[in-house]
Amino acid sequence: MSTALNTDLKAAFADIHDLVLQGKAMEAFEKYYGENVVMQENENPPTIGKDANRQRELDFFSKIVEFRGLALKSVAFGENVIISEWSADYTHQDWGKRTYDQVSVQKWQDGKVVHERFYYGS
Repeated sequence: MSTALNTDLKAAFADIHDLVLQGKAMEAFEKYYGENVVMQENENPPTIGKDANRQRELDFFSKIVEFRGLALKSVAFGENVIISEWSADYTHQDWGKRTYDQVSVQKWQDGKVVHERFYYGS
């Protein structure tokens, strides 16, 4: 992998990380996700397109009752890929108390996330 590409992904991830921890996840979404992004939770059907994923994300965040923490545990960079592991702790209106680890695999193209899949236990 080229050093420039690796540097670009690292800089983008650092910005996303900072925005998310500042409570600005939707700002990161608008800045870094492509118009045709595909996002998928575990084995659930994928959500296709930025508009559909924006609505899905807004719905999720609107139902957070209590937020106790989010922490990055590890991150790895590859050829147009970022893999990150997070610990999350919150209470959701529909799902109740949730404390779990999650892995995100992002595929990038032209400076935007074009595919993201989340893996976590139920």
